[in-house]
Amino acid sequence: MLAWAIDLQPNDIIAPPPDQTHLMISYYGTENNTLYKNGSAISYKPFGNPIINNPNAILRAARSYTMGDLPSISYIQLPYGTVNPAGSLANYSSSTGIGDTTLATAIWPYSNRETGTYFGLAGYLIAPTGSYSSTQPFNIGENRYKSDIQAGLQKSIIHNLDGMIAVDTMWFGGNSRCAAACGSSANVPLTQKPLTTAQLGPIYKINQTFTVGASYFYIAGGATSINNMYQKNVVNTQRFLLSCLAHTDIGRFSLQYGRDMEIQNGFIQTRVLAVRYMKSF
Repeated sequence: MLAWAIDLQPNDIIAPPPDQTHLMISYYGTENNTLYKNGSAISYKPFGNPIINNPNAILRAARSYTMGDLPSISYIQLPYGTVNPAGSLANYSSSTGIGDTTLATAIWPYSNRETGTYFGLAGYLIAPTGSYSSTQPFNIGENRYKSDIQAGLQKSIIHNLDGMIAVDTMWFGGNSRCAAACGSSANVPLTQKPLTTAQLGPIYKINQTFTVGASYFYIAGGATSINNMYQKNVVNTQRFLLSCLAHTDIGRFSLQYGRDMEIQNGFIQTRVLAVRYMKSF
């Protein structure tokens, strides 16, 4: 996949209370179809009617604490899923197994609960623990390290209405064993330029139980080179994500739905569906 983004849920930028453990289990599924190159849909074989389904079960364990006097949190996240090519890609093998592991730490240099203003910084490391075979083009794992730095601001606007904005940049390690996915019969090196994502939108607290939010994403950069040959495939994607959270006595439930609105390069994402449950203690 050419594009990667660190999607935030409503209130993720609010600093958590210290000394709490958070366990979250998620279903995160995406569907991609039409392949675009420089803004034009590709229809030649085998891309006449491509479909790529990617359902995942994700387990996350987090612990909040203070670093000096600053609120902080760290988590480890492990997915298990399937990349399933269908439609005109049905002849290609699917990939099922453990995905790449994410380690993350966030710290809040500014946190003011009285004014409802929070500014946080986060760092992510994605390790190549996922299933990968260079002989097939679709894999759960990417066989490369990725790192990301993100800054986010959430601020109260009027009663029960907040605004949030976050920006992150992801850096990619190289994959020295890219064969089928790179259109090669032998292993060749794959490299990718940094990818920057901006996301912003409103968050509205309906009552003590329900919170809703909407996010707009703009993703840019991330062009790849295969065997040192520049592929001219800069990511230039716009997408949206709608969220609903329910805080209950037994934990927090969340539902998110989104899709790409405009894309220049890659398989367009026609559906993102995430269902999550988190328990804090």
